[in-house]
Amino acid sequence: MLILGIDPGSLRTGWGAVLKDGPDLKAVEAGTIVCPASDALPARLARLSRGIGEVVDRLEPAAAVLESPFHGMNARSLIVLAQARGALIATLALRGLEVREFTPAEVKAAVTGNGRAGKDQVARMVRLLLAWRGECSHDASDALAVALCCAQRLRMDRLSETPAKGAKLRFRKALAVSGTP
Repeated sequence: MLILGIDPGSLRTGWGAVLKDGPDLKAVEAGTIVCPASDALPARLARLSRGIGEVVDRLEPAAAVLESPFHGMNARSLIVLAQARGALIATLALRGLEVREFTPAEVKAAVTGNGRAGKDQVARMVRLLLAWRGECSHDASDALAVALCCAQRLRMDRLSETPAKGAKLRFRKALAVSGTP
């Protein structure tokens, strides 16, 4: 099962794809969508939507997962981030993907064992857990960490879910096909 992790931002959005094959996890690809600060917000949102749409169309992930915003942001930054997240989520939903979210603390705890880990520690653990050798921005590394968090939670979530229709059912079928217990 291919999981697309996304670390949203209005200027830099990281993305990373992790392949979960049973207990094995492998980084497939990672990158960053960069929007010039000089562009108006609508142009940046369009670039984010187009960029993540191209990634989804090329990689065809079974699920997408985003890091949710943390509460220490100022109101203006939070509003702009919410608009960027909305553009990304709408693009993912239009392509039929189930979208999940995890808090930064959940992601850090899943990857490093410490919900207060720094960016460098998260990046180091992502490299270790995925044997990642390529160059990777902090944004892309954070996105891979979000995908890793989701991959680690899949089994537990699957056991606790009730039967559902639509995207959740497709998601569970993808889990069954991928061999995830």
